[in-house]
Amino acid sequence: MVRWDRPCEPHKREGVHCRGCAYYDPVATRILVVKLDALGDVLRTTCILPAIREKHPRAQITWITMPEAVPLLQHNPLVDRILPYGPDALAVLGVERFDLALCLDTAPRSAALGTLSKAARKRGFGVDADGRVFPFNREALGWFLMGLFDDLKKANRRTYQDIVMEICGLGGMRQEITLRITEEEREFADRFAARAGIPSGSARGRVSLIGINTGSGSRWRMKQWPEGRCVDLIRMLARDRRIRLLLFGGRDEIERNAAIRGAAGKALIDTGCGNSIREFISLVGLCDLMVASDSLGLHVALGLGKKVVGLFGPTSAAEIDMYGRGAKIVADADCACCYLHDCGRTPSCMDRITAAQVCAAVRRLLPLPPRGRART
Repeated sequence: MVRWDRPCEPHKREGVHCRGCAYYDPVATRILVVKLDALGDVLRTTCILPAIREKHPRAQITWITMPEAVPLLQHNPLVDRILPYGPDALAVLGVERFDLALCLDTAPRSAALGTLSKAARKRGFGVDADGRVFPFNREALGWFLMGLFDDLKKANRRTYQDIVMEICGLGGMRQEITLRITEEEREFADRFAARAGIPSGSARGRVSLIGINTGSGSRWRMKQWPEGRCVDLIRMLARDRRIRLLLFGGRDEIERNAAIRGAAGKALIDTGCGNSIREFISLVGLCDLMVASDSLGLHVALGLGKKVVGLFGPTSAAEIDMYGRGAKIVADADCACCYLHDCGRTPSCMDRITAAQVCAAVRRLLPLPPRGRART
């Protein structure tokens, strides 16, 4: 990709100029992706990238997202340019032309970018002159209506990946989340593992590392699994000396994770709540399996090819594609998939998921190493 504000790299290396340059690889299709938030949604939308590359092998892909979501796209070889939402992105939309715009948020701010884009073809969502969001193509209508009507959301049985691929005109094509860890990030995780006493080398095969990420941030408080249930699970799993347990969380889980750590004691390795997104991703890379609520941690684990036990109450379990590597535990409540931010029911839907259920799912998914000297 040409960087217009600095000398050409082949020219710097070999002194070549544009005429007859062997490195010249012209762009055939310019594609814009607009997916701003939330973090987990941005990450799972990367499922469209392999299919875009297959269908448009000489495409240049530009992705506009929120600044906090940029790290989720970094080091992804399938994205040519990442633009944080802000003045630079708006300047690009005001000048550049695209062959195809994929605008995948129904939020007015996001859909407005779809309308602003100078694209020959548009799929997804835009905003009209009266401020009303509308679908650009008929394939986007179903998702648009599900966002408005809870009964349609609850009745849906298709995964998000399947739906978004169809919106983009890529139905039936490959749809794995794409997420890469760099060598430097692997080394960061290895250093953490060494400090935590996690075995390495041949000894690593004698333990299974299980991540616990059952918070949900501040926006969707009802998605988190109660602290007491989490502690019960940790105590059950910690009885097996072949298992090591890693606690994950973000800045919104500092107090919650402190309480869990205090109750669980030495059975738990705390990865901390102050990691950057890239550090969080690299530490998830240590795990063999992740137990997670419907959160960024779940999507990161799936993107890294990990086995996952997902816990669902107020949000749709049907939309989550486990890629054959996971188990879904859905709260036994007639009000599940309500998408409420607050609820006065006791017990709550997430409280109805027991530690015994989750423990059984973990053991089904993760055959443990042979018994022996697991701890070092």
